[in-house]
Amino acid sequence: MKVSIVTIVLAAFCAVPALAQEGVLRLSLKEAIRQAVEKNLDVKAELYNPAIAEGDVRKNLGIYDTLLTLSTGFDYSITQPASAFLSGAEINRLKRFNLTPGASQLLSTGGTVGLSFDNLYTNTNADPARFMSHYWQSDATVTLSQPLLKNRGKENTELNITVAKYNKDGSLERFRTRLLDTVARVRIEYNRLHTLRAELEVRKSSLQLARKILGDTQGRIKAGVLPAMESLNAEFGVAGREKDLIDAERAVMNQNDALRVLLQIPVQEEIIPVDVPSKEPFQVKADEMVRRALAERPEIREQQANLRSSELQSRVARNQTLPDLNLNASASLNGLDMNYNRNLEKVGSGDYPAWGVALQFSYPLGNNAAESEYVRSRLRVDQTKTQVRSLEANVANEVKTAIRGVEATYKQIEVTDRGSAFAEERLRSFIKRNEVGLATTRDVLDVENDLAAARNGQIQALAGYNDAITQLLRATGELLEREGINVTEQEGNSLYEQYRKK
Repeated sequence: MKVSIVTIVLAAFCAVPALAQEGVLRLSLKEAIRQAVEKNLDVKAELYNPAIAEGDVRKNLGIYDTLLTLSTGFDYSITQPASAFLSGAEINRLKRFNLTPGASQLLSTGGTVGLSFDNLYTNTNADPARFMSHYWQSDATVTLSQPLLKNRGKENTELNITVAKYNKDGSLERFRTRLLDTVARVRIEYNRLHTLRAELEVRKSSLQLARKILGDTQGRIKAGVLPAMESLNAEFGVAGREKDLIDAERAVMNQNDALRVLLQIPVQEEIIPVDVPSKEPFQVKADEMVRRALAERPEIREQQANLRSSELQSRVARNQTLPDLNLNASASLNGLDMNYNRNLEKVGSGDYPAWGVALQFSYPLGNNAAESEYVRSRLRVDQTKTQVRSLEANVANEVKTAIRGVEATYKQIEVTDRGSAFAEERLRSFIKRNEVGLATTRDVLDVENDLAAARNGQIQALAGYNDAITQLLRATGELLEREGINVTEQEGNSLYEQYRKK
């Protein structure tokens, strides 16, 4: 019995998960991360926000679209002046037809330039000399309206465009945050499945050993070496380990389902993680990691984009407190003739120019609305700056906490390794003592239970160490780079283009 039980103990607690069989899916950590990046529904849903933000940018760029206009009209009237009524003269008939195409364009300076070509045809009998009873009158006109104080400059003109771009930057950082959280969760859930499967093997081995002890105990009872009470202890030990095995199997199945949903794996196969958690020491440089986190964390970069947007809006709000002073200018070339072609020739000759310049000033007394909006914008800037400082402090503390977690869990691996080795040696000792009657079956089962707990602690310490590394990489913001994942605005733009072409 000595050889058989010791052999079972050594083989059982060094067991590894079985190789893939039919109906199982062998999955590497890298493949699990790839599946999550491509198929995770939360990641997919978050990607819509940069695409929507791209739509906002393009919508606001529409202010620079050239506006084409075309107006036309026809008037007909019959009038009779009082003098004509008394003298019985001919009544007046007037026909007018107008066709005016035009275009206008917003300038980045805030001004608007316009071009129009007005064509007016008049047919009347009101001219006593009957010199021109019908004629064409055309003019090509260029106009400019330019703000000189309020609303002047590119920053004011493109406010909504720039804010939309900052919002897009923020949405892209939120997408990075979602992706960062998802990749971290995949690593943790993947290692958790490996841990639960390893614990399941420990439970199977523990049950196998308990059944062996029960069989040997019953044989020794029949031989009269042990009292019948020892059989009850052994059976109780088997029952308890059967329950533990059922709980471990349920935990593995639950974790399989959780990882399957996370990775959007449609088939109901058993997932076997093939990558074992690492025991390699992780190099920690606290100051460098804090600096990297402050530069790389997407949450901080999102708030910094919000800050730039708030500062821009504050500058524009300051400009809105200035008076309205607009420069309005126009220049035109005119033509007039009974023949339309000769009328156009006169326009093109430049012999009949007209131009004008004007200034328009307005300013509300008190200017309370603009002043209040400017104060509100300054408050938002300072509020956002405070939020950035608060977030930076929390991130720095998160990194330091994660560093301590890596250091502590690495030490726990060594402690649990020693504890597991001591527990194995202790079980060997109690098995020998049981053989000579110095230890009961219950003593052996209790010591074996301690070994199972020590072995599970060893497994959990290794998983905890790898999870702590994941949390540290998440805290510093470098997890995506470590996994070879690069996020650009192209993903959101491509999604926008897909919908634009539908």
